[in-house]
Amino acid sequence: MESPARQVSLVPPPDRRQSETALAIARGTARMLRTLGFSCISELPLPSGRRADLVALNEKSEIWIVEIKSSVEDLRADQKWQDYRMHCDRLFFAFTQDLPCEIFPEGTGLIVADAYGAHLHCEAPEHRLAAPTRKLMTVRFAMAAAQRINRLVDPQGHSEF
Repeated sequence: MESPARQVSLVPPPDRRQSETALAIARGTARMLRTLGFSCISELPLPSGRRADLVALNEKSEIWIVEIKSSVEDLRADQKWQDYRMHCDRLFFAFTQDLPCEIFPEGTGLIVADAYGAHLHCEAPEHRLAAPTRKLMTVRFAMAAAQRINRLVDPQGHSEF
């Protein structure tokens, strides 16, 4: 008889908040970030109450936030992206090659992505986090990662908060 833990899917079902295009951009961007030595968490709640599309952390404790944009309308409707700066060392936008780079705000990095990979089109300027903020973000990242793994191992043992 197979144990219940082996019946759990390692990939959680999509939450349906993102479009297929946004999910593809996130997947390709996460793949690129892994090649740069980062681990990623999607949809991470921030201390400000916002939720970052992708947060990446490397062994040097550098924290990057990537905001996914699937269309021009998506970018125009977004007024919250500036709030992400206070939670990362570098801020990027990731988008498909169908969008022009010129529409994105100055002072942010640009990543062009599809479902299979991405390339860093423009490096983001660095604005180093203060030590207390870095610690807070690192703990949030670790807690979210651990909770997600625990939900995979024991899905009935976790209630939603």
